[in-house]
Amino acid sequence: MSDLPFPAEANIEGNDLKSERTRARILDAGAYVLSIRGFAGARLTDVADCADIPSSAIYYHFPSRDDLIEEVMYRGISEMRMRVQETLDALPDDTTPMDRIMAAVEAHLRYELELSDYCTASIRNSGQLPEHLSKRQTKEQAAYGRIWRRLFDDALASGEIKPELDAPLVRMLVLGALNWSAEWWDPGRGDIDDLVAKAQLLLRSGLTSATSSSASAASPREGIAKPGTRRHLFGRR
Repeated sequence: MSDLPFPAEANIEGNDLKSERTRARILDAGAYVLSIRGFAGARLTDVADCADIPSSAIYYHFPSRDDLIEEVMYRGISEMRMRVQETLDALPDDTTPMDRIMAAVEAHLRYELELSDYCTASIRNSGQLPEHLSKRQTKEQAAYGRIWRRLFDDALASGEIKPELDAPLVRMLVLGALNWSAEWWDPGRGDIDDLVAKAQLLLRSGLTSATSSSASAASPREGIAKPGTRRHLFGRR
């Protein structure tokens, strides 16, 4: 047994930490490249350049390009699901079903447009992945969809959604519109706060029956997620 175990252990821990940081940097770079270039155009050389590491270093952490892309895509939807669920869990118990939908709308848009290249990459490339790369992502998408299904079911049961609307159909239209915003929104041409408020107003007006509308409709951002920061190159704050 060595008489000096602690320096050796510290060195091992230091190497592990460095390895974890490198892996995280590769993933961040992969998310950025995939969000910009798409599945077909994302090259490991671009990822290496973005992460400022040799291309060979990627293979130490990911056996192939597909493995890296699969992890990025999974994280995109998984972290979105967790962020929206955390936002909903933090709301007061007496929050109305419609206000819960508005909170989910904001959390989705802010994470998609401000905070995460992973989410943008996942949304833009979800239909391009081969089946063997999309299994984990598909499972997370189903779990995320169940969150929205509960939101709309509760709002319908409470009478806040117009009874003549097909709630499942409207839910899919809403999610499609939220996801599509990643394709057209330009932070240089508008403010995220305004986009969120307009999206909430549009949805509340379209979903809510006249008899169930409340004073909260005049303040669509009250009691929901706080603004984040602009997206970093690697999606970090």
